[in-house]
Amino acid sequence: MKRKITFRVRILTIFSLIIAGFTVGIILFEQQQIKKERSDSLERTLENNADIINQYLAINGITIAKSGDYMGELLQYMPPYLRVTILDWKGSVIYDNRADASTMENHLQRPEVQKSIGFGTGTHVRLSHTKNVKYLYFAKNYDEKYFIRMAVPYDVRLQSFINSGNSFAYFILLFFVVCVLMMLYFANRFSKSMKELREFSLSVKNGLPVPSSFQFADDEVGEVSADIVENYNLLQENRLKLAAEREKLLQHFQFSEEGIAIFSHDRQQVYANSHFLQFLNVILDKPTLETEQLFSDPNFEEVVHFLDERSQNGNMFSKRIDRSGKQFNVRVIIFDDRSFELYISDITKSEKTRLLKQEMTNNIAHELRTPVTSIRGYLETILNIYRDESSDERIHNFLDRAYAQTIRLSELIQDISMLTKIEEAADRFELEPVMMRELLVELKADLADDLDGRQDKFTVDVPESVVIYGSRTLLYSIFRNLAENSISYAGKQIDIVVRCYNENEDTYFFEFYDSGTGVEEKHLVRIFERFYRVNEGRTRITGGSGLGLSIVRNAVLFHRGSIVAKNRSEGGLWFLMTFPKKK
Repeated sequence: MKRKITFRVRILTIFSLIIAGFTVGIILFEQQQIKKERSDSLERTLENNADIINQYLAINGITIAKSGDYMGELLQYMPPYLRVTILDWKGSVIYDNRADASTMENHLQRPEVQKSIGFGTGTHVRLSHTKNVKYLYFAKNYDEKYFIRMAVPYDVRLQSFINSGNSFAYFILLFFVVCVLMMLYFANRFSKSMKELREFSLSVKNGLPVPSSFQFADDEVGEVSADIVENYNLLQENRLKLAAEREKLLQHFQFSEEGIAIFSHDRQQVYANSHFLQFLNVILDKPTLETEQLFSDPNFEEVVHFLDERSQNGNMFSKRIDRSGKQFNVRVIIFDDRSFELYISDITKSEKTRLLKQEMTNNIAHELRTPVTSIRGYLETILNIYRDESSDERIHNFLDRAYAQTIRLSELIQDISMLTKIEEAADRFELEPVMMRELLVELKADLADDLDGRQDKFTVDVPESVVIYGSRTLLYSIFRNLAENSISYAGKQIDIVVRCYNENEDTYFFEFYDSGTGVEEKHLVRIFERFYRVNEGRTRITGGSGLGLSIVRNAVLFHRGSIVAKNRSEGGLWFLMTFPKKK
């Protein structure tokens, strides 16, 4: 197995190479700069000597042809190692203090001479054909008439002069060594923290407990590592809590009377309790242990369609399935990560009970409607006769009471009929855009006599723009029943308020409240039940069928809205309702 290079070695290697490259670059650059500066200095010295010779010849009116006769006198004031050559414009050697000029070949093609023709001066280092010695040559063109060439031997002494400057290189190398040592120090500290973090990760990986005495180095990496350990411990603690809650939830699912299944976003089963499989096998044509088969069964076609179109239809859907003499309610809830839950409830017993109650109520209402109508008519006729003739006052009193009870019984039958129509014949209600402010102003006018009689104030705070698509009859019934309840039971001289207090893209939010006495908290959860009365004695005095709030709730649900009741802290009963904007 190949040994893995440690983090410390990698840091040292990488940064050492970087610093080494930087150091070598600085040394080379500095050496080149020194070499150039010293070469330029030497060339300037040679040029000065050439200028001195040129001035000497010009001042004394010496032609280059006779220059050799006078150069000896001048050269005694110049360095003894200096070689001087004078060339005419054609490159012929006129004078050379180191060789016989007459034996020397034409120098016009020499590199330094060619450079001086183009640039005025030129230099070159090469081996002399005449002396077989390596020289540094410098040539200068004087008015395109002749050349004066200076040369010095390119020996060890001159090379060391040009290339010297090693002290700077030594300093840079020392700097490099110091940097490497500093890197070694900090790398050791950093590597220690990384090693401790590595040991911690291995302990976590192998499932070993982290010792309470486990500490990191006192530096930034150690602080980060300590934060990681702290977050890990919190994560482990939360995992344990989550596992405990998950276990509780699974136990709840297992002992629940509902069939519950959880599916991932790609419709793969995550969990399903025994009731879900049991109910599913009743619904499907063939028994199965693979819950995913429900997505291809015709009975769940609407569920699949809802899952496909979830972005348009909200995140919850329910439907009823009748199968094998049983009735099931199927409910789907979609979560933000696109996973979802499926609930299957056996509602056979409760549905039968509900239908039995509904059928009994409807039958009673149907059977009573005709005789009650007849009795009411007879009583009206008798009352009209007795009002025209003097008779016993007690007979009038009993007849008035009987007539009032028949009116109450008629209203009860009418309310039952309304509930039956909402539940069983909802399609018979005509749906249209309803301007709510107009409807509520109309309601206020209809209740004007009752409001004035009890000195109540009715306030409508609904903008003209609020329009609900629904049944005008049912929307009117909702607020009329609430208003009549407040007038009858809340007391005198109260404020009754209907307000649309908020709205968003999809929903209107309404509130209806009065400033009356309210009801006891224990009654709030039941006031929407059929025939539920908060106070039997008060109901006998004020009348009422006990179905008003039940009609309100069913009418709100008919419009796919919601309603809750609560007591106001200032006093009075408060109803909060929502109505969707869309059709």
